[in-house]
Amino acid sequence: MELRQFSCKDCGADLKFAPGTNVLKCPYCGAENEIEAEEEAVATAVEERDFKEYLAQLRAGQETYEVLTARCTNCGAQTSFDEHITSDLCPFCGSSLVHEKASTRLIKPQALLPFKIDDRAAREHYQQWLKKLWFAPNKLKEYARREGGLNGMYIPHWTYDAETTTRYVGQRGEHYYVTETYTAMEDGKPVTRTRQVQKTRWYPASGTVHNSFDDVLVVASDSLPRKYMMKLEPWDLEAVAPYTDAYLSGFRTESYTVDLEQGFDLATGRMEPVINQTIRHDIGGDAQRILSKDTQYFDVTFKHLLLPVWISAYRYQDKVYRFMVNARTGQVSGERPWSWVKITFAVLLALIVVFVIYLISQQG
Repeated sequence: MELRQFSCKDCGADLKFAPGTNVLKCPYCGAENEIEAEEEAVATAVEERDFKEYLAQLRAGQETYEVLTARCTNCGAQTSFDEHITSDLCPFCGSSLVHEKASTRLIKPQALLPFKIDDRAAREHYQQWLKKLWFAPNKLKEYARREGGLNGMYIPHWTYDAETTTRYVGQRGEHYYVTETYTAMEDGKPVTRTRQVQKTRWYPASGTVHNSFDDVLVVASDSLPRKYMMKLEPWDLEAVAPYTDAYLSGFRTESYTVDLEQGFDLATGRMEPVINQTIRHDIGGDAQRILSKDTQYFDVTFKHLLLPVWISAYRYQDKVYRFMVNARTGQVSGERPWSWVKITFAVLLALIVVFVIYLISQQG
C-alpha cells in the first residue's frame, strides 16, 4: 500500500499536515484543506482486536498490507520513504540511508495521535531541557540553537488489554521487637546501653489474585533506546484519531520491528510489577516474600497505534547521540555527552574552595 499524496487545490503542490490543527496546509501558497476521517476508519479506529484470533489470521497471511520501506544498515531502523528520493539520512542515527524499495507486509495501524507541536516548539522544549543538564558541552548547546535537524516521525506502538489470574506461594512477615544490650564509649569510658531491635517472624502464605489491564503501551521498535522512549510517557491515548494518510503527510513513519507476539511478551513485563504489588497486598503483614507465581492471561486484545515524536541524531566526538520530543506534550528525553573539561574545572574549583575554607579556619 502506498501513502496517498494530497495536492493543493490552488497551486498543485503537496500538502503537509499542520501540527496542532486538523488541516493540511500548502507550504507554498498557504491554502488549507480540512482533514475528513474516512467512515471505515471512524468505525474501527479504537476497536480492540482479539489477540489470539488475529494471530491466527496473520499466520494465514490475512489482515496485512504492503508498504515500501528503507532500512538503515547501521542501526536497523525501517522507515517509510518518498519514492522520488533516492538517498537520505537515517533520522535515528544520522547515517547515510539508501532506499532499496523493499516491500514488507505489516499490520495496518488502526489509529494515531496527530502531531500537536511543530518543530520550532519542539526545539524550544529541547533547549529548556539542555539548560537543566550540567556539564553539557558548549557544542551541544550550539547545535540546539541551529535551525533544522529535527525529523517528525510516527513511531509504532502496541497497546494490550488483558485479564489476569495469578496463583502464588509466598511468606508473610510480622515484625516484633526485642531489647538488645550494647556497650558504648562516653568520655572515654564504656557504658552499657539498651536498644529496641526489629526482627521478623515469617509465616507461609498462598492464594490467587486477579488484575485487569487497560492500554498497556509497548514501543513496537528497537530503533530508539526503549528506556528513553518510555520517558516520553504518558501519552494522551484518549485523544487518538482514526488512522488516515492525511495525518502522515509531511512526516515519516517507522515500520514496526517488534511484532504482535513479541510486543505482548514485553507487555507482560510491564504488567508484572502491578501483579507483584497485588500479591503483596493480598499477603498482608509487615513484609512479604513472593517465592513463586503462575499467571494466566485471558481476554487479551490489542491496538496498533502510531505516536508522534520529533527526533534528531547528532555526532559528538565520533559517537551518535539522539534526543526525542513528545510531539503532544513537549516532554524531552535523550542521550547526552559530558564535557570533561567542565567536570575537571568544577572539581578543581571545589578543591580550591575547600582549601580556602581550611586556611580561614586555621587562621581563626
